This record gives sequence, structure tokens and C-alpha cells, in this order.
Amino acid sequence: METGYARLTVYFEDPFWVGLFERGGGGTWEACKVTFGPEPKDCEVYAFLLENHRRLQFSPALKGQTSAAEAANPKRRQRQIRRELERPGCGTRAQQALAAQREQGREAKQRSAREDREAERERQFALRREKRREKHRGH
Repeated sequence: METGYARLTVYFEDPFWVGLFERGGGGTWEACKVTFGPEPKDCEVYAFLLENHRRLQFSPALKGQTSAAEAANPKRRQRQIRRELERPGCGTRAQQALAAQREQGREAKQRSAREDREAERERQFALRREKRREKHRGH
């Protein structure tokens, strides 16, 4: 039976405090980055999570291993935890997921801009055509 997990990492990314939400399970992994501004207290982070969790926009799902806790050597597990706490910011997978999310947003923006340009061209062409017809009508 595959279980899912969720993790929140709050770190300082000059000049703001940032929260990195990660979730995974079933061989997929997603991330979402939220800027808090000034240093949030634990109760503020918890309140934010309760209010806005459904509205968070996670990156597209990346395939890969999940970081579910294994039945590993306790000393090794402790070393991994210590390394993770010492490591600043987000990890490589989080960076990849956020880059994929930015790319997806960029493509959507390009698509909508292209559609807007086409609509504007059509409108301009219709105006020119109408103007031509008015000139040919006579008085």
C-alpha cells in the first residue's frame, strides 16, 4: 500500500521568508512556493495552511521516487535529518518542480498573448474592410 506525504519548509530567501510546500505519493511529486514576507510565526503558518491549502497551485507532477520513511538504520536516518536541516532553501527536486510550474505558466501566457494578437488583427482587418466598403458605397 502506497502512502502519501506532505512537507512544509520555511526558509529565508533574501529579502523575504518563503514557504515550500511539497507533496508526494504513488510515485509522483509536486511542489508549491509561497512568499510570506516578514518572518512568520508557527501559528501564522498554520493559519495560512488551513485557509489557503485548497488554493495553492502545485507544479505539474514529477515522476520519481517518493521520500517515504524507510525502515533504515536509525543512525543513518539521524544523519540524513541533520543534513537536511543544515541545507538551506529548497532541494533539487523542488527547484525542478517550480521550474516546470514557471514554464507551464509562461506557455499559458504566450498562448493567451498570441490569441489576443490574433483577435486584434482580426478586429483591425474588419475595420479596414468596413472602411473600404463605406468608401465604395458612394453618397
